[in-house]
Amino acid sequence: MELMSLRKQIDKIDKTIVEALNKRTALSLKIGKIKSTYQKVVSGNRGPLPDESIKAVYREIMSGALGLEGPVRVAYLGPAATFTHLASIKKFGNSVKHIPVNSITEVFSEVEKGRADYGVVPIENTTEGAVSHTLDMFIESDLKICSEVSLEISHNLLGNGKGRIRKVYSKPEVFGQCRVWLEANLPNIELIEVSSTARAALIAKKEKGAACIASSLAAECYGLKVLAKSIEDYSHNMTRFLVIGRTEPQPTKRDKTSIMFSIRDKIGALHDMLVPFRRNGINLTKIESRPSKKKAWDYYFFVDMIGHHKDPKIKKALQGLERQARFLKILGSYPIGKNEAGA
Repeated sequence: MELMSLRKQIDKIDKTIVEALNKRTALSLKIGKIKSTYQKVVSGNRGPLPDESIKAVYREIMSGALGLEGPVRVAYLGPAATFTHLASIKKFGNSVKHIPVNSITEVFSEVEKGRADYGVVPIENTTEGAVSHTLDMFIESDLKICSEVSLEISHNLLGNGKGRIRKVYSKPEVFGQCRVWLEANLPNIELIEVSSTARAALIAKKEKGAACIASSLAAECYGLKVLAKSIEDYSHNMTRFLVIGRTEPQPTKRDKTSIMFSIRDKIGALHDMLVPFRRNGINLTKIESRPSKKKAWDYYFFVDMIGHHKDPKIKKALQGLERQARFLKILGSYPIGKNEAGA
């Protein structure tokens, strides 16, 4: 009798939840803008569900609501089950249309041509550093950074179980993140670089004596066996991804701004470029350089800072930088993602 009573209470609560979700979605559609409110929601969480579980539920609620506004299309580096695909799902949920493409260049192209509303691209890894291809794409592209998402990366050795392992396929960055494990466990095996971990899984599925390093989702998608779990050399191996689009989000009071600039060829030029940020008390969280590919020893610099480019202090610092720089471009201001700057 007690069990029946508890089940009736659960059924009643489920009915209330469904009614509340539909009411919430209807109100969001009236406003005309579906907005993520994860932080506000979890601030009132008293358990027993952990914050991450609450966020996962709300992510799917937002995803379903976005689908009602119109078909949202998100391009990512495919095929299915890449880490970029996982980051796309983490950001947008499963109710939008995730579009796999063959390269980071194609992700930018799909968004630029309007065939996708957003794109998801990797930008840096805690072990291997910046993803240079993504940085280079921003030099020519007019797309804006709309958001960021960090994903904890766990690498697994996958295989089809057909014969002794003679070669392993994966991305070059992944081999770098698993270098110690590979040297200790597969010291004389041929390592073959491919464009994505999912493509590595596709090859390993068909080829005798082949294995790959990829996600557990890839094992499920492509019917492979997990031969060794979590083979990355360092725990807390994180990759940061950027969401790119044609418009910029409104300030949230908890934002990050990314810019790129080039400097004039003179002694102390880079130091001079950074002075306006110090004068205005701007916290710079990252600086990377990339060759311009137009002139020998000519570089572009990529900088991340805390704050929105519309903030008075940042606006003043950027004006000071612009007066001295040969070229300045604001790549976007966007909400700080989880695991970024104390988020």
